[in-house]
Amino acid sequence: MTIAFSDACDLESVVGMAICILWLISLDTTDRLSYFPRVTCNVLPIRMSSHRSMDRNVQVKQESTTYNILMYSHDTYGLGHIRRTMAIASHLLQENINILILTGSPIVGRFSFPERMDFVRIPGMIKKTNEEYLPLSIKIDSRQVLNIRRNIITATAKAFKPHLFIVDKEPLGLKKEVLPTLKWLKRCMPETRTILGLRDIMDDAVTVQEDWKRKGIYEILHQLYSEIWVYGNQNFYDPIQEYAIPRRISKKMLFTGYIPRKVPNRKAVQQLRKEQGLARDEKLVVVTTGGGGDGFAVMDTYLNMLEAASAPLPFKSVLITGPFMADRETKEVNERARRCGAKTYQFCRVMEKMLAGADLVVSMGGYNTLCEILSQGTPTLIIPREVPRKEQLIRAQVLYNHNLVDYIPWNAFSPNILQERILSILECPGPYREAISRFELTGYKIMRFRLETFLNQERQKTDHV
Repeated sequence: MTIAFSDACDLESVVGMAICILWLISLDTTDRLSYFPRVTCNVLPIRMSSHRSMDRNVQVKQESTTYNILMYSHDTYGLGHIRRTMAIASHLLQENINILILTGSPIVGRFSFPERMDFVRIPGMIKKTNEEYLPLSIKIDSRQVLNIRRNIITATAKAFKPHLFIVDKEPLGLKKEVLPTLKWLKRCMPETRTILGLRDIMDDAVTVQEDWKRKGIYEILHQLYSEIWVYGNQNFYDPIQEYAIPRRISKKMLFTGYIPRKVPNRKAVQQLRKEQGLARDEKLVVVTTGGGGDGFAVMDTYLNMLEAASAPLPFKSVLITGPFMADRETKEVNERARRCGAKTYQFCRVMEKMLAGADLVVSMGGYNTLCEILSQGTPTLIIPREVPRKEQLIRAQVLYNHNLVDYIPWNAFSPNILQERILSILECPGPYREAISRFELTGYKIMRFRLETFLNQERQKTDHV
């Protein structure tokens, strides 16, 4: 991709691009290629103004005949952010639309990208605590990595010139790395729509309100975002009320409903069950903990249940550890599962088929995992984590109140309780399946309708030119 600067770019942009180029040069050839998107961007001549203050107020016009969507996913922990972003991008994609994803996910290259959609890989970081992040691979100071990430994000926005910029979950990005881009778009490309995408539940009300007040999030939402899309049902959980969101912000909020996932056909599901060695009436329990970084305790308890059984349990087991589980933990899970006759996978490329083929899924309470399971109509037993956030516990309670899932609180989680609940659900799955069949996941439908409104407005502007 050739990148150059327009009149709106100043010395800061040139320095930022230089940092990005030096970062790319430092990579091995294979890694370097993953940072370059295949999307074609307009090439503009480099012209430097002699007055930096004037440059800051120059507006940039979108000259492309396509509609460009830029998406940001910071991806510091697990698979959730990139899977959600990929799913949304795939359903917004259509003719004359380019989608470019900014991501720090180290496994983004494992996903297939259709024509007109690509990614820019920013250096990865890993979350240690809610406030502490460290470089994932390169051994340099965290501030240097954040500076590189910030400059890549800003330079990409200036080159790509998005009509729509969708930020996942974090209004400021990781450590405010998206803030310069949001300010630049507002100043130089005011017609670009900026969207913040929020999952249904962020954390408990008190924690979110305190965090947003401390970071000035309410003002950022008011000043720098055109709309806020909430990927949940307001009648299930209302963040406007829970997070004390004022009217000036709440009027920009759109509740899309939960985000559905691809549903495989019956033949594909039957084939998967056959590949897993299942007889027609044999039961299958799938255990998944998303990325797996914090999933060992769930796997350990499940294996303790299998190991303690005095006789073989009336179901087969598949454990999907996730790519971020520690190597020693993954090795232990694999060895113990093999002795118990259970199968294990680190990463499943056909997750929707695996979930659809299961009679029950045991999982943690992550947003994306639950959307995937509910899309398949499979009964679910949730083991929600409660630290560092209570988001999963609250989600489990909300969905349990609508009979969509069952759950075991962390302080009650044991091999005996787990076995009891699994057998109970397998014995009588009907009420869960019936409730799930009535539950409509409307996320894509609402987002596509909103995008079509944006596209029509762009066509009208073009017709009037």
